[in-house]
Amino acid sequence: MATGEVRPDREDVLSRARHGDRSAFAELVREHQSEVYTLALRLTGDRELAADIAQESFVRAWRALPSFRGDARFGTWLHRIVVNTAWSLRRRAGRHHADSIDDLPAAPPAPGISPERAAESAAMRPRLLEALGMLTPEHRAVVVLKDVYDWTHRDIAEHLGISVTAAKVRLHRGRRRLRELLWSELGGEG
Repeated sequence: MATGEVRPDREDVLSRARHGDRSAFAELVREHQSEVYTLALRLTGDRELAADIAQESFVRAWRALPSFRGDARFGTWLHRIVVNTAWSLRRRAGRHHADSIDDLPAAPPAPGISPERAAESAAMRPRLLEALGMLTPEHRAVVVLKDVYDWTHRDIAEHLGISVTAAKVRLHRGRRRLRELLWSELGGEG
């Protein structure tokens, strides 16, 4: 079952939360708090701001929960709230630079990945995080949403308030910049 998907036994919890049951919502928060914080941290690279975003996202989710129709999985709906919250809090804070992202939580290994490939990925992780931190916030957000969370270009564009073309351009430029930063470690010359 995909992360964030509501299992049949969780539908009751979600239904109760939608109808104002605070203890049911607390269960949903406990279930999703780690992934919400991780997404916020990956988007901002700032632990303190990520914690603020996670908290504000859950407040916004509580307020919006009665209108949650279930067209998307609860986790997907919540991720979109996190992205919107991150974007609005960054704008409000007037941040124009990226803070350190040295200690981002590790993503779980992909199913079916070989031990050798997993070791290579683990060894490369600190440098990749450093390179991600060197991207502009706009490029980093698109790269993370597309390459880590597998959002569509349309979803990225919609939730960042940009066009699909702009999302594709930012993704291309972000990936190109990562490639430039990591080229020598990936076996490139010079």
